[in-house]
Amino acid sequence: MAEFTVNPTRFDPYKNFKFRVKWDGRYVAGVSRVTALTRTTEVVTHREGGDPNSSRKSPGQTTFEAIVLERGVTHDPAFEQWANKVWDFSNAVGGGDEASLADFRKDVVIDIFNEAGQLILSYQVFRCWVSEYQALPDLDASANAIAIESIKLENEGWQRDASVTEPIEPTFDDPPQ
Repeated sequence: MAEFTVNPTRFDPYKNFKFRVKWDGRYVAGVSRVTALTRTTEVVTHREGGDPNSSRKSPGQTTFEAIVLERGVTHDPAFEQWANKVWDFSNAVGGGDEASLADFRKDVVIDIFNEAGQLILSYQVFRCWVSEYQALPDLDASANAIAIESIKLENEGWQRDASVTEPIEPTFDDPPQ
């Protein structure tokens, strides 16, 4: 079976550098890195009384690893605003008003695009909330780097959006005019 059913002449797998992250119905500016979507299912080992030397294995509880989003520091406050829904220093002075439990969880969409800019994969990540926020990296006057902010998203699962199918890739047979 061909690896690409719609584009059988395609040989290379998709690249990982064209993606966008969306929450609250809009794409978030400047996200440059998303850590892997990882799901782990514990192994439950058990043995029946009549089995002399062997044990059996069954699936146990499934956990979903946190996802880290990174981007260059900008004036877009999206990361900080979401992190503040879990704990906001300006409200902490009032004594116990640190959390906004009404809306601190969000569903996140990660869209992946091919080299031609066509949507090829989309993942929905469910009930995310910010467990860690880094506003600035270590600052170093002798460094030649971009200032990066990051959020760590705890989540309760993810799934691939099956409605996103392999697009017909464009061909560029015609020479430019």
